[in-house]
Amino acid sequence: MSEFRPVPRRKERLGDIIYGQILDRITAGALKPGDKLPSENEICRSSQVSRPTVREALMRLHADGLVVTRQGSGTYVQHRPSEHLTRLAKASDIAELLRCFEVRLGLESQAAGLAAQRRTPAEVEAIFAALDALRAAFARGSVPARTDFAFHLAVAAASGNPLFGEILETLNETIQEMMGVALGITRAGSQERARRVFDEHEAIAEAIRQGDAEAATLTMRYHLHRARQRLTDGQRDQ
Repeated sequence: MSEFRPVPRRKERLGDIIYGQILDRITAGALKPGDKLPSENEICRSSQVSRPTVREALMRLHADGLVVTRQGSGTYVQHRPSEHLTRLAKASDIAELLRCFEVRLGLESQAAGLAAQRRTPAEVEAIFAALDALRAAFARGSVPARTDFAFHLAVAAASGNPLFGEILETLNETIQEMMGVALGITRAGSQERARRVFDEHEAIAEAIRQGDAEAATLTMRYHLHRARQRLTDGQRDQ
């Protein structure tokens, strides 16, 4: 295995750069499931960064289910993400994209639950119009990130609290980049995968229309969890 590259001193988080370098090796097959990662000391020496920086990267990889630590033995590769992941996004940006999911899980799940309680007929109509646009895009085999984002904005707008939509708009660039990567992986997968992704959106819309706050919260949370999982585990949901 080639050594880790020295990390340039720039605005990117150093931990994200190390995360990206390890992720590159996993997606390229240089590190396969079951392979042991170099020790923290080896990574520190090769990349010329501090141990806390390396630990931050390893903690993120562990949180994303990509590596597992065995007590007294070391850190091993657990899953290989989709090979399309690092083709569709810069490796050092992927940690930030995945962090955005953590924010969205709390934010959008809450918004969906409130939307089920507070939605107006016009807002339900807007959600289903966005869903119809998604359906048409999936039928064409190409779903622009802005079409997916429009659905999530429509749900946020129905929450009765404009701050949900405003926060999503603030995160617009990162969310749409993330959606673009996720949709790119979906396009590269099976038709069954694409159908499941659409069904997740439809379940959210139906729960909101039915006024079922618990179901709306859970279906949104499930959708975002599965979307994140589709990025980090290339063996699932083909």
